[in-house]
Amino acid sequence: MHVPTNSNTPPSPLKLLKRMEAMFCWFAFVVMCWSSARAQGGLSSGFYSSTCPQAEATVRSTVETYFNRDPTIAAGLLRLHFHDCFVQGCDGSVLISGASAERAALPNQGLRGFEVIDDAKAKIEASCPGVVSCADILALAARDAVDLTGGRSWSVPTGRRDGRVSSSSDATTLPSPADSIAVQRQKFSDKGLDDHDLVTLVGAHTIGQTDCLFFRYRLYNFTATSNPDPSIDQDFLVQLQSMCPAKGDPSRRVALDPGSPTRFDVGFFKNVRDGKGVLESDQRLWGDPVTQKTVQNYAGTFRGLLGLRFDFEFAKAMVKMGGVGVKTGAQGEIRRVCSRFN
Repeated sequence: MHVPTNSNTPPSPLKLLKRMEAMFCWFAFVVMCWSSARAQGGLSSGFYSSTCPQAEATVRSTVETYFNRDPTIAAGLLRLHFHDCFVQGCDGSVLISGASAERAALPNQGLRGFEVIDDAKAKIEASCPGVVSCADILALAARDAVDLTGGRSWSVPTGRRDGRVSSSSDATTLPSPADSIAVQRQKFSDKGLDDHDLVTLVGAHTIGQTDCLFFRYRLYNFTATSNPDPSIDQDFLVQLQSMCPAKGDPSRRVALDPGSPTRFDVGFFKNVRDGKGVLESDQRLWGDPVTQKTVQNYAGTFRGLLGLRFDFEFAKAMVKMGGVGVKTGAQGEIRRVCSRFN
């Protein structure tokens, strides 16, 4: 029997939340499309639509092939783009091989994904020689890596040209795992990125890994006290110590988001909130009132809109970072092979 409903009955809190989620998604989509359509420092969406229309699809299929073999490659590609943009700008300088090249610098020793970029470049060169830059392939691959791990996709403004300089000595501008908030803030500010961008982009650690070498000091001898970092949750400390013994293998890999290491979600921010940040630089985000507020917004179920807020803001921050120090027009070159200058 049909029971008439009272149209004046207020919706439940769950229904209200779902409506808010839907409205946020719609608004985010509209704003993102509008933002991406605008030029970003001389870049534009669909830059290769007439000169090499299959370029983006080729990058996507290449990334997907490698991802299906090894899902952890997604974090490698995302980190590769980040490290490229923080040294010499987003110009593919990190891809150059050589003893004195940027790629050989100590902070870049653990970088992965070069073979994915090289493969995509070779395929594109076969059909569109001398058209698509390695820097753009790197930016597109980072976007596809996020999408494949469950994050939001976005329109990548393209038109970058490849740089002609790659020096290991320039890598000092890269953020370090032991950086204080003040140092992190300065390094991001030097690239035109603010505190909100800092927290949002560090959220890429939701699918990252690191070596015991980069955080073991926190577990046993923090600030030369022979004691662990007091900001680490005690249960988590025991867990980390079992994975990284005091005299164990320093190259052992540990997930930066142990709960969901291959899923692009807000688990990383919840870990930081709960004292479970693996890197010192990550955990320090909770100790600063400005960065803490952003972490809390992303980690909270309601204010974070079940992760939708982070998805949208991360895409925006990636577009902003992707415009740092780009070379366009007659600047730089279009490399034929990504690992060497023409």
